[in-house]
Amino acid sequence: MSDLNPILSGSAQSIAAYQDAIEQSTKAVVQWLQQPEMYQGKSVEQLRERINLAFTSEGLGNQAAIERAVEYFLKDSLSVHHPQCVAHLHCPSLVISQAAEVLINATNQSMDSWDQSPSATIIEIKLIEWLREQVGYQAGDAGVFTSGGTQSNLMGLMLARDAFFARQGHSVQQNGLTGNLSKIKVLCSEHAHFSVQKNMALMGLGYQSVTLVKTDAFSRMDVNDLAAKLAEAKANGEQVMAIVATAGTTDAGAIDPLAQIAALAAEHQIWMHVDAAWGGALLLSEKYRHFLNGLELADSVTLDFHKQFFQTISCGAFLLKDARHYQLMRYQAAYLNSDFDEEHGVPNLVSKSLQTTRRFDALKLWMGLEALGKKQYAEIIDNGVTLAQQVAQFVAEQPLLELVMQPQLASVLFRFRPENLDISAVALLNQRIGDALLASGSANVGVTEADGVTCLKLTLLNPTVCLEDVKVLLASVTACGMQLHA
Repeated sequence: MSDLNPILSGSAQSIAAYQDAIEQSTKAVVQWLQQPEMYQGKSVEQLRERINLAFTSEGLGNQAAIERAVEYFLKDSLSVHHPQCVAHLHCPSLVISQAAEVLINATNQSMDSWDQSPSATIIEIKLIEWLREQVGYQAGDAGVFTSGGTQSNLMGLMLARDAFFARQGHSVQQNGLTGNLSKIKVLCSEHAHFSVQKNMALMGLGYQSVTLVKTDAFSRMDVNDLAAKLAEAKANGEQVMAIVATAGTTDAGAIDPLAQIAALAAEHQIWMHVDAAWGGALLLSEKYRHFLNGLELADSVTLDFHKQFFQTISCGAFLLKDARHYQLMRYQAAYLNSDFDEEHGVPNLVSKSLQTTRRFDALKLWMGLEALGKKQYAEIIDNGVTLAQQVAQFVAEQPLLELVMQPQLASVLFRFRPENLDISAVALLNQRIGDALLASGSANVGVTEADGVTCLKLTLLNPTVCLEDVKVLLASVTACGMQLHA
């Protein structure tokens, strides 16, 4: 090993190396933030050709390694904070979240046991208690921070499955899956997140176990069709393990009628999970909190904070209404969550998580809430929803643009649609517009489908963006469309 110890520690040499590396990286980020382009515009082929590895026997040293990261990663990164970057549920981050990352990374706490993360464990528990209060759950700490919506949805579906079998006197944890698995179903809307299918396959029940419920003109679950699908399942000898409602679909931002779905779930004694990865941000809203009425009736809830809570990736949470269901995934290991610890009230969060080693991502939300306060947080969340409504009105007034659907959260679905062009040609033209804008480095507009036809999407999460910024973007869309259509 060289004389220069690369490990972060309390030695003077290590501290000096840490300060130098952080200072060099911070200066590079500051320069990147001032870069006017949203993206440097390199294609997949260009990036593959440009980026190469430089692993040598002796190593390059910290300074050279950082320089190479700046050159080959940072300079060619997408500027998520740019006002023309509106394609995905991919938010710019709070400054305080960046500060939290420094503390998280330097301390490197592991959230699987209290003796690896003492203060962090207590902070996470208190945050879970607070989040449960915002949802409307009873006091308690049944929940855990996760990597995001897919993992949280997996936890909800897994516990729903195990509770389903437990009611029949069978333990999946001890004895595995049993019976005619093709008869076990999960119901969700046709616009639910793909992680429902993905997770059902992961749990051994397959895509075939997912029954899609029709949606209305605003992409919300049709409760009448849900009732019909439940009756149909019963008539076919099928058993519904869970109903997954969505509070904020990826494209339309649709929020299913939660209270009505909960009533049907209760009537049929079916687990209700709500994927509120996006719409859950309205828990802090002053204007739109009522959109989530009925969320408190769900058996489990997914929340994401790396969407409209403006935290760095990754940061999510899973909330469980009834703590007793955590027994369904309980496993004790003497080296992490022993009986002795439990008897003495030591909280080891590995008992609540699918992960063992886990980052202290809860710190970001805690620091964000303390830095901004609930009022300012509400303002930046509400800004996106209100802006989407303003943009939709503007789009509807433009002769060459077509509003596909009235916005519900902070997204706007629309098309460039000149006259005398059939729908297939319109679809291809809009795809080409999205590709051309990204290739130019000027804008990143979402390309998706509505009713099977390609359209464009603005996801307006950035609270620094105003209507005038979006008008500039829409002018670029129109100009690009006219050029491609000429």
